[in-house]
Amino acid sequence: MEGDFIKINKWLLPLSWLYGLAVNLRNTLFSIGILKSRSFDVPVIAVGNITVGGSGKTPHVEYLIRLLKDTFHTAVLSRGYKRKSRGFVQASSDTTVSEIGDEPYQMKQKYPEVIVAVDKNRCHGIDTLVENDKKIDVILLDDAFQHRYVKPGINILLVDYHRLIIYDELLPAGRLREPLSGKDRADIVIITKCPKRLKPMEYRVITKAMNLYPYQRLFFSTIEYGDLQPLFGGDSTVTLSQLKSHHVLLLTGIASPQQMTHDLKPLIPHLKPLSFSDHHNFKEKDIALINDSFASLAEPRLIITTEKDATRLKLAEGLSEEVRNHLYVLPINVSILQNQAEVFNQQIIDYVHKNSRNSILVKRKDDHKPKNSNHPGNRPRTISFRNN
Repeated sequence: MEGDFIKINKWLLPLSWLYGLAVNLRNTLFSIGILKSRSFDVPVIAVGNITVGGSGKTPHVEYLIRLLKDTFHTAVLSRGYKRKSRGFVQASSDTTVSEIGDEPYQMKQKYPEVIVAVDKNRCHGIDTLVENDKKIDVILLDDAFQHRYVKPGINILLVDYHRLIIYDELLPAGRLREPLSGKDRADIVIITKCPKRLKPMEYRVITKAMNLYPYQRLFFSTIEYGDLQPLFGGDSTVTLSQLKSHHVLLLTGIASPQQMTHDLKPLIPHLKPLSFSDHHNFKEKDIALINDSFASLAEPRLIITTEKDATRLKLAEGLSEEVRNHLYVLPINVSILQNQAEVFNQQIIDYVHKNSRNSILVKRKDDHKPKNSNHPGNRPRTISFRNN
């Protein structure tokens, strides 16, 4: 295993112990019912982590969107981190990134047929979504594993392969936001950002070390990079294999840029990272730094950025014409390893089928039908689910 991204400050462990007391108290209050978790009639799938920093939440939510959107009327609810609005906001075609945040904006741009909304109060957000659209079949909660006021039907915990939670410590000494026992709430655990050729021995070691309960399913996923797309128009896509001789500026404002640098370096020998904080709002001095950093590169040269950063860079003022003409976006998808994609997909689809309000209504009608087997209402039939 690789633990190269984990850094423990042992001097801060006493503070971590105090932090752990506070988090354990909160979790206990939920466990004994003083703080209430709500269930909902509509299927709810939560995706999140228990660490500070990126574990691939957005690509995994997008995986679920692609899996569900053609069969089920799908909605995504996010907090909308660093947005400039308040309360519940449902995205439309003309909603700006400042109104809903960069990640929800990215999802709405890529999947316009899907409902995307933001609300810090997830219970209020779910209630509002269902009230506004009675046909919603499933709600995906982005970054909500620790939002315990909602009791999802499926709770998906993401764990970074490079920062396995079993080797980490609580804040501030480590990067855990709650004790390791928090993983017990997960129905599904996904080890993310794995090497594509993860050795069988590593699967077995990680599986044993995670020490999951029988009711929990463990999957492994890896990152897949698509062809580079020009941010400011043009039809010319670029493949990563074409950049072996290029001098490339890797421009990121994400939580864990090390993974992308680690993956791209073998493909792009002349790679220069330029990293900003997660969800960074690019200011005038940042734009000047980007322009200068690109101008210092030898020819041929190019800039690569993430889909999330592209939502903010597209609105940034002051980018030089050279930068705009050479700025490309790198799409990121995930795939499930070990030939387990079908198993994972089926678990998700079966849950939504079984718990969608259409299915529940059909079941309630059947429960009230006469028990006479010859009654027309009791003859075998096929239940069809709406395509949207």
